[in-house]
Order: sequence, then C-alpha cells, then structure tokens
Amino acid sequence: QVQLVESGGGLVQPGGSLRLSCVYSGVFVDDYAIGWFRQAPGKEREYISSTSSDGSAYYVDSVKGRFTISRDNAKNTVYLQMSSLRPEDTAVYYCAATTDSYGRPFYAPSPPSLYEYWGQGTQVTVSS
Repeated sequence: QVQLVESGGGLVQPGGSLRLSCVYSGVFVDDYAIGWFRQAPGKEREYISSTSSDGSAYYVDSVKGRFTISRDNAKNTVYLQMSSLRPEDTAVYYCAATTDSYGRPFYAPSPPSLYEYWGQGTQVTVSS
C-alpha cells in the first residue's frame, strides 16, 4: 500500500523560506517518480516539480531558481526547499507518486492525472 505524508507547511513572510517533506512508504523508489503540486483557492492543481530515481528533476518557470527538489532514499523522503517565497506561492502543497513513465521529469511538466498516489497536502501561506 502506497502512502505519502507531507509536512513542513506554515505561515512565512514574503522572501522567507520553508522546507516541505514528503515521507513515502510502499514505494519501490526505482520505479516511481515523485512530484510536487500545489492548489490555490479557486484554482486548479498545478505541477511544480518532480524527480525520479536517476536524480533528474524539472521545475516550472514560476519556481525555477527558488525551489529545489531533493530526495533521501535512506529516509524514504523527498524534500521541496522553497526560498524567496511570494504571496502567490500561497497554496496547499501536495506530493504525489507515479509509475507512469510520462510522469518522469523527462516528460515534465506533468498533469496531475498521471500521478496515482497522493498525500493529504500541507498548507503554505506567504503573507506579511
């Protein structure tokens, strides 16, 4: 059974930083791509970044240079380090996993429909 649990969200001032964590279980890491998505109120869920077992990663332009995805296979954890946060980054952030090859960074950005397993989300609010 695949489970994903996010943590690390919270309230931060503009320009601040947060690190989100996604602990996964039931995942054979070599077979899965792990992605981060976010959903702001009244908006559709959008892809942010993803990584796969070969270490490749992809970022959408809106977060490129500010967000970094990384993984610690020994801890079954994928991180999203977020810096220079802006009010428009406010959203619920989700991690997700997929075995679909089109979910891998090579084919990014990926629609949420390609991802089979989802965490419950963690709220990030950027406000002064």
